[in-house]
Amino acid sequence: MAALQSSFISLNLSSSFLGQRLSPSLQLPAIKPRKQPSSIVAKLKRWERKECKPNSLPVLHEMHVRVGDTVKVISGNDKGKIGEVTTVMKHSSKIVVKDINLKTKHVKSREEDEQGRIIKIGAPIHSSNVMLYSKEKNVASRVGHKTLDNGKRVRYLLKTGEIIDSAESWKRAVKEKEKSTEVAAAS
Repeated sequence: MAALQSSFISLNLSSSFLGQRLSPSLQLPAIKPRKQPSSIVAKLKRWERKECKPNSLPVLHEMHVRVGDTVKVISGNDKGKIGEVTTVMKHSSKIVVKDINLKTKHVKSREEDEQGRIIKIGAPIHSSNVMLYSKEKNVASRVGHKTLDNGKRVRYLLKTGEIIDSAESWKRAVKEKEKSTEVAAAS
């Protein structure tokens, strides 16, 4: 500690610095203050962060398809295939269609006597890659919205005029989903 104190005492900036004297007239240039402080904006990639609302909840996108709708894939490896929507992910605008875009998953055995297996799982596809499909007319169509006489707002197919949203079809889709979850839980 004493050696450290003696080194500070021997250091005298007013006398010399590396053999050169500091002139008292030497002044640093004046720094001009900025009128408007610039904010730093971090540019994030689209896949690095989800778009959020001011309350930090993710933005939920409105989609033209719902659970239980029959859709036709219009692009990708499964182009032309027809299936039923089983899951809707509103934060990423993706859907899962039954028996379409199947991926293989290798599952390890959980118990000693059980064997490992390979299962097929439906992977999500973007909702813009599907169109609603009419089973009656066998045609894919875009979606329109209209208000009925009783004040209910419904979706319909533009090509055929067929109304998609009906109470019966919604109840049928919910029942089928409940049955599929019961079967999955039982096995």
